[in-house]
Amino acid sequence: MKRLIMVLVFAVIAAAVAGGYWYWQQSSGAGASGAEKGKKGKGGKGGGATLTVKAVRAVTKPMPVMIEAVGTVEPEQSVQVRAQVSGVLQNISFKEGDKVKAGQLLFQIDPRTFQSQYNQAVAALARDRAQLENARAQQQRLEPLLKREFITQQEYDVAVTSAKSLEATVQSGQAMVEQARIQLDYSRIVAPISGRTGQLAVRAGNLVNAAGSGVPLVTINSTDPILVGFSIPERQLEDIRRYQNEKDMRIEILPDRAGGAVATGKLVFVDNTVTPQTGTVLLKTRVENTKELIWPGQFVNVRVVLTIEPEAVVVPEVAVQPGQEGPFVYLVGAEDKVEIRPVKVSRQLGNEIVIASGIAGGDQVITEIPQALRPGATVRIADATAEGGEKRKGKGKGGKKGEGKGDSEGGKTGAAKP
Repeated sequence: MKRLIMVLVFAVIAAAVAGGYWYWQQSSGAGASGAEKGKKGKGGKGGGATLTVKAVRAVTKPMPVMIEAVGTVEPEQSVQVRAQVSGVLQNISFKEGDKVKAGQLLFQIDPRTFQSQYNQAVAALARDRAQLENARAQQQRLEPLLKREFITQQEYDVAVTSAKSLEATVQSGQAMVEQARIQLDYSRIVAPISGRTGQLAVRAGNLVNAAGSGVPLVTINSTDPILVGFSIPERQLEDIRRYQNEKDMRIEILPDRAGGAVATGKLVFVDNTVTPQTGTVLLKTRVENTKELIWPGQFVNVRVVLTIEPEAVVVPEVAVQPGQEGPFVYLVGAEDKVEIRPVKVSRQLGNEIVIASGIAGGDQVITEIPQALRPGATVRIADATAEGGEKRKGKGKGGKKGEGKGDSEGGKTGAAKP
């Protein structure tokens, strides 16, 4: 019984091995057959299929030569408003964040103490003036008596000295009145500049102290015009100085790099030293900001347009490919053959790249690169094919003989020329 079982087991194993070998032979045969077919197909006329690509012509047009940087918006004037006299804050005549004009009343400190001091100084001045008038009258009465020798010289000198002393007293009283008036005026805090107010540090009813202690009552920043400060590498300073006085040079401010410029200005400041830690130079521009599109403290993109290059060669950004030896483009050359052309990139403006050398205006560069694209391959330009089809379709029956045939065989005859 055991021997029979052993024989059956060996038979099953042998059958499994034979089946596996047969399956392997069939798979190998099918792979070889497919390879031979592929090889034959590759060597045949239909193996070198034409690739369809999208391409554009490099254009020649005026393009700006510029320097890009990141800047910070800063107010041309910024004032911290503080109290110059101490007292209870009686009234606030604006809302935080409001725009104010120079001379506009902002805060009112209780003026009663300063008003009484002013009134007291005025009264003291009036008394001194009355005494001065009396002393001058006394001097005038004694002068003829001295000439007749009815009084001594000493008596007359005392009258003169008294009049001069009272003159000095009146001048001192006038100064006291002016000082009291200034203190009274300080109880009314007005805006020193025009601008936009910030956050309030106090509220009505609080006791405020004289300037020099505590936080400012409010800060006012001027917003129109406004300054934008930015730094450039020291190697670019020579270009800035070369074009600084040219009329074409301008500075554009862009809150969003992809958007348009919201303000344009001129260069107003070049720092007199290079920052050693960063190797950069600080510059500033003043721009109009009537609509307050940019805000103090905001980071913005800055474009320094040095000049306009009249005939720059421009291609789309997608056409330029990175390489180990530098950037290059796929060029559609003679007989619609692809060639690789190294290029030197001058600068990039948005989605356009200015080419310094490597291609010329009118050259066709491929913008969508198929994975199978190789130098020397024959390509068909998709846009040109579509355009040609529309033109041929537009001719209709009035076209030349053979045009209909060309349309029907367009997929077989090869690439359409651009």
